[in-house]
Amino acid sequence: MQDSIDYRQLVEGAGDAIIASDAQGVICLWNAASARIFGFSSDEAIGQNLDIIIPERQRHRHWTGYDATMASGITRYGTTLLKVPALHKDGRTLSIAFTVTLLKAADKVTHVVAIVRDETARWSEERDLRRRLRAFEDAAGQAGGTDN
Repeated sequence: MQDSIDYRQLVEGAGDAIIASDAQGVICLWNAASARIFGFSSDEAIGQNLDIIIPERQRHRHWTGYDATMASGITRYGTTLLKVPALHKDGRTLSIAFTVTLLKAADKVTHVVAIVRDETARWSEERDLRRRLRAFEDAAGQAGGTDN
């Protein structure tokens, strides 16, 4: 016998943000991790447009793709992990990685669901490591290039 799964509990307990939006890009699902990552409570986010987390300079590209996906019923990204900037409620920029899935009814896309992870700290650490490596390589190159 298979146990039933409480999907609401699963979504709310997930460590990654789970965000669902309708055909117009209005948020209709915002789990606890979404609130932790983006700073908006569920009450603040649900009913709002996705623009609350999309940086201004990214919006045209985002909505062009979103509208095309809604019209075609196909996302060109499939299960590809996408990495983009996002906005926190306090205005700071986040680095996020996410995948999307399309929910359909009668062969028509009704919702887009994104599973989102905050990569800001990891990205910052990698950037710092690249800087340190570059400085080390520069120092090693200078040391190796001197005549004794």
